[in-house]
Amino acid sequence: MNNNKRKIRVLVVDDSIVFRETLARQISQDPLIEVVATASDPYIARDKILEFEPDVMTLDVEMPRMSGIEFLKKLIPQYPIPVVVVSAVSQSVFDALKAGAVDFVTKPDPLNGRGVEAFISELIVKIKIASTAKVATQKGNAITSSNNQGAGLAKQNCIIAIGASTGGTEAIDRILKGFPANMPGTVIVQHMPPVFTGLFAARLNSSCTVEVKEAKTGDLVLPGRVLIAPGDHHMRIKKVNANYMVECFRGEKVNGHCPAVDVLFHSVAEHAGKNAIGVILTGMGNDGANGLLALRKSGANTLGQDERSSVVYGMPKAAFTIGAVQEQVPLELMPRKIYALVNNRR
Repeated sequence: MNNNKRKIRVLVVDDSIVFRETLARQISQDPLIEVVATASDPYIARDKILEFEPDVMTLDVEMPRMSGIEFLKKLIPQYPIPVVVVSAVSQSVFDALKAGAVDFVTKPDPLNGRGVEAFISELIVKIKIASTAKVATQKGNAITSSNNQGAGLAKQNCIIAIGASTGGTEAIDRILKGFPANMPGTVIVQHMPPVFTGLFAARLNSSCTVEVKEAKTGDLVLPGRVLIAPGDHHMRIKKVNANYMVECFRGEKVNGHCPAVDVLFHSVAEHAGKNAIGVILTGMGNDGANGLLALRKSGANTLGQDERSSVVYGMPKAAFTIGAVQEQVPLELMPRKIYALVNNRR
């Protein structure tokens, strides 16, 4: 982990010389970052990694000679360096995250109002987070599947609430793939920009047994359904007759995020209480800690991802420190643990 005694050494990889040099110049203005080298393609980047030993690499996805994703697949097993992918809006970012990237930032786009200044600010934050991340720690262990069709699983009043940030897309992917089709309704906040939450939900829906969709106000939390908060809206639940319904709304950032895990967790504690299971996964910061504590105090079961399997052990640690986590669980065992908690309910 880096500290203030030494700058974070960054390698910038992009095939556009103008973009590459602009990126290097702008992020170097941060007092905690030093761009030690740049590269125009993965082959040059490989040599620069060996020569300069950077702490973090920024990587364009679309490049000549070898794509950023292919580069990640070859690089990460040999040199587990934290990588922040720089990409246009597309499904390719999820391929990059699956290949071992820690996080992503979308390129500036004047058409949607996203300027260079906002892009640079976000990239600097992501570089700092990436410098503390563990790479590929969750790749070696297979998820323990929970594909038993337990009779107790389809209980209408049971709800699972999950919160995650950095490293969460892969963690959520792996957990949901361990869920059987009749798992209780699940609501998720993953810190992610607009549009990407919809792409993420669609990607999961095509590969999981449960239905996965980006939430919209009025959606019911039903057995076999997973609702993911949209990227620029908070999400909370309400009790409507025998069902839970989600409400998605714009609002000020909470703990620096919209959607915020705390907003979801507090609503689940209020409306579901002991009928809920709260899960906090990998991520930087403390979003979700207070909400998970409220869940635990309301009688819910609460789980936190353990340090070993977390890409960034920030959010789970914050929750554990204040007593919000009943049990810390490795990622590979999380689906079975959640399944067991559901199945043991009277």
